[in-house]
Amino acid sequence: MLYALIGEDAPGSLERRLKARPEHLARLDALQAQGRLVLAGPFPAIDSPDPGAAGFAGSLIVAEFDSQPAAEAWMAADPYVEQGVFGSTQVRPFKQVYPK
Repeated sequence: MLYALIGEDAPGSLERRLKARPEHLARLDALQAQGRLVLAGPFPAIDSPDPGAAGFAGSLIVAEFDSQPAAEAWMAADPYVEQGVFGSTQVRPFKQVYPK
């Protein structure tokens, strides 16, 4: 089943985000290689594809996992969680309707 993994950035976490980014992307690359990643990306803190010093407000990942506990465990082990980038997280079941 698909799950939406949502992380909201903690205030002042841009430097931690940039430091943890290579490890975070490596985990996403692994999901993609397994054919389980639907989409992933950050929420810019301002209305710009390159928010610069404004940073990001969080991230969204939609991926396939065997169960909600498996998705929650994956999220809990993410470098953005472990290194304090995300101040809060959510994992929710997701039903893709489009694109077909």
